Amino acid sequence: MRLPVLVIGNKNYSSWSLRPWLLLSHFGVAFEEVRLLLDTPQFAVEVGRHSPTGKVPALHDGDVHVWDSLAICEYANERWLDGQGWPRERAARAVARAAAAEMHSGFTALRTQLPMNSRRTPDAYRWDAAAQRDIDRIQALWRALREAHGGDGEFLFGGFGIVDAMYAPVAVRFDGYGVEVDDTTRRYMQALFALPAMQAWRAAAALEPESVLATDALRKPLPA
Repeated sequence: MRLPVLVIGNKNYSSWSLRPWLLLSHFGVAFEEVRLLLDTPQFAVEVGRHSPTGKVPALHDGDVHVWDSLAICEYANERWLDGQGWPRERAARAVARAAAAEMHSGFTALRTQLPMNSRRTPDAYRWDAAAQRDIDRIQALWRALREAHGGDGEFLFGGFGIVDAMYAPVAVRFDGYGVEVDDTTRRYMQALFALPAMQAWRAAAALEPESVLATDALRKPLPA
């Protein structure tokens, strides 16, 4: 049987690609990876063959084509994970979906001003008050979810799931830009970074030779 195909962007930069890639890899779902280089003429030529929106990620599983990160995670949860991607209890599952949807549709200032760059190291770069409000909201959300639903596990709802995959790129951003975090956030980030699948993604990102100039420029200090 042919393996499903996950089409992604550069591992250094594509936060949306990381989400389903991490979920599939963590749960041991075998898939073929197609990596398209963002912000290149080659990307513009090739992406239309994989995604009707011209964006990544996209999943091809036989005749099924899915072209949104959260939708791919939902499909994977039904297709291969036997529901493990969400909490089993209905109320907790609803809260987890709300938190995932908040990430999917929100935090525009954070995503704009602190774009994902997996190989970035902290410097004097600063962001504005809108991005800081996003940072504060995310940390408050993580604290609330860990307190109410974390139990004995290390993730937002105990074991790793879709909601954690959705927030994994935020952890990469916090780490790369040197965001000041509380103890709950620090421990949660450590748990994410300890995942073998997350380590594999970051190791592959470190070996990528490509550079997206607009993103790599933010590796340099800007006036405070």
